[in-house]
Amino acid sequence: MDEIAVKDDMAEAARTPEDAIVVSILAAVAEQRLPAGTKLGEQALSDLFQCHRANVRRALTALAAQHVVELRPNRGAFVATPSPQEAREVFEARRTIERTLGRAAIERATEADILHMRQTIAEEATARSTGDKPAELRLSRAFHMRLATIAGNRVLERFLGELTLRTTLILGLYNESGTSTCAESEHGPIVDAIEARDESGLVALLDEHLRHLEAGLDFSRPATDNRTLAEQLALRAAE
Repeated sequence: MDEIAVKDDMAEAARTPEDAIVVSILAAVAEQRLPAGTKLGEQALSDLFQCHRANVRRALTALAAQHVVELRPNRGAFVATPSPQEAREVFEARRTIERTLGRAAIERATEADILHMRQTIAEEATARSTGDKPAELRLSRAFHMRLATIAGNRVLERFLGELTLRTTLILGLYNESGTSTCAESEHGPIVDAIEARDESGLVALLDEHLRHLEAGLDFSRPATDNRTLAEQLALRAAE
């Protein structure tokens, strides 16, 4: 088997084998390279990351705590597959949390924050127009996480981080395009409301945006992916 190396940016972010595995899997989930239901074999990951299976088990346990991975007795680890009921609960939780974060962000947002969010929207539009779906997904998530950062509530920010990853899995499973087709037109007015300090308008826009995403789900849609685990994790053979 060829020697496998993690992408340079992931390698820099990871200090231990567990970190490397966690960072790689989270990034792959966030960009829909690693779809729901994918089996994460201990030996395969051990070979890919050139580490002991004990390192793999610790990484998978950490990912399970974030509800990104499911540990199934006598079957192993799999990327989480949210059920239709779980999908509805995730969107309900996001609406509740993002309303609270939005109200806090109204009070704390600076001009630099507004400019940063508008830049993210512009980059997201570029990714969409060029067909760069991984970048579009990453930037869409970054937009919502920026709202949490501005709000300054680290506990809710951590919860939203988990929920946005689960949302990505849900969209990959139940949305034909795998992402939102309305983010460009809906993210802009959200920033306008923050800049105008329009709390009621902002809360309504966030609620409408998330309901729009949820309305696009088709729970009868199957999901398949024929790529290898190394390809899904964006690992490359060393030259």
